[in-house]
Amino acid sequence: MSGRLAGKTALITGGSEGIGLASARDFLDEGARVAICGRNPESLAAARDALGQDVLAVQADVTRLTDLDALFATVRDEFGHLDVLFANAGDSVFRPFEEVTEDAFDGMIGTNLKGTFFTIQKAVPLLRRGSSVIITSSVVNHTGWPGTAVMAAVKAGQRSLARTISGELIDRGIRVNSLSPGPTDTPMFEKNDNDTDGIRKMLTELSPSKRYGTAEEVAKLAVYLASDESAYVVAADFAHDGGVGSI
Repeated sequence: MSGRLAGKTALITGGSEGIGLASARDFLDEGARVAICGRNPESLAAARDALGQDVLAVQADVTRLTDLDALFATVRDEFGHLDVLFANAGDSVFRPFEEVTEDAFDGMIGTNLKGTFFTIQKAVPLLRRGSSVIITSSVVNHTGWPGTAVMAAVKAGQRSLARTISGELIDRGIRVNSLSPGPTDTPMFEKNDNDTDGIRKMLTELSPSKRYGTAEEVAKLAVYLASDESAYVVAADFAHDGGVGSI
């Protein structure tokens, strides 16, 4: 088998839709053995149907440590080890600061920060020397957009994890980087219980590129970070935002 990820094994959390699903497809095309997880059984089954029977699909909620234990036990039994961990599972909430509820706050912290932290922690025993860990953060980790107070805080926390965990794992030959998309057209965006059309218009106008990115475009960057082409890239943050965070 040939390809940029030939011979590698990869796990993608939040792999049943959006950026995770697009990345799983590209990882497979590049020769990797791929496992995905998601918490919704229907979308997970649909993803497996779309990707084919070669993918390992495991139902798991990254906010539950027992689910993570079961997930990594399954990956160990099927793959034996991991070369790539794409910690992509996350939620987003666009809401004015004064309207954020405790449930929304806890949900964002749980999925994005707690989930990412313990996903990586529990993956470490399976990660071989030379492994790549990728965290999906967001352009809001360094912006101050109204309506993103909680999201920006947890995404900045994920960006911080890429640096600090890199410092702890570099001697084991494991590198950690974050990938920070800007406004991206994924199903997650439509799940917000607020003015989706208004937010979409605002973010499109903010972008120098005057459009949303696509999950397929982000997946190309994930392939690079998963491959040996990025072997000297450590603790970096990669913007994929059409310039919205910089211009």
